[in-house]
Amino acid sequence: MEILRLPALKDNYIFLLLDRQTQTAAAVDPAVAEPVLRSLIETGATLTAIFNTHHHSDHVGGNQELLTQFPQARVYGGEADRGRIPGQQVYLQEGDRVHFAGRTGQVFFVPGHTRAHIAYYFPSADDGWGDLFCGDTLFAGGCGRLFEGTPAQMVDSLGKLRQLPDATRIWCAHEYTLNNLRFALTVEGGNAALQLRFARVEAARQQGQPTVPSQLGEEKGTNPFCAGIF
Repeated sequence: MEILRLPALKDNYIFLLLDRQTQTAAAVDPAVAEPVLRSLIETGATLTAIFNTHHHSDHVGGNQELLTQFPQARVYGGEADRGRIPGQQVYLQEGDRVHFAGRTGQVFFVPGHTRAHIAYYFPSADDGWGDLFCGDTLFAGGCGRLFEGTPAQMVDSLGKLRQLPDATRIWCAHEYTLNNLRFALTVEGGNAALQLRFARVEAARQQGQPTVPSQLGEEKGTNPFCAGIF
């Protein structure tokens, strides 16, 4: 499974999953359709699935246009988001499985940012990395704001994700890393690993480079929300 990172809007990332053997694709949280359609043309792939983590417009805004072009694509989202995700056909709960490119993804119910938020975790394949598509729950260096959920729900959700292997790539949906780490330094200014990460991320952003994905092991050591400080 190949993963393409597609910038969208101001700071969103859409992720396009590719199966090169079957020339099929799945879009994760398509904020808008255009970057996905462009990548599908470039790769020659056919869209067969849309994986939504939650109902916010900057995560589902491209669904309908993509379905117009690829009406056979199935739209996945949380059961508790029923009626809120355009085109949703599959209603997922904790522990459900999704399948793409020969890999099986596990669904986690991770409320907090919204009351219905879910995440998709694809365990390690041949390259040794697991892949977590966590929307706006866990960010590189931070976590999502609470719109519908409670602090206790967010703590539980982050704790659940924290149990995954350190060699898990965190494909979060926004480029917030620099500001997140700037805040983290106000909490853990003496954390040497955090200082090094901030310097590395700052340099990357000055050059216009993305900082997603991060690694869960690094989040545990430099993200105060993932480390359980709060």
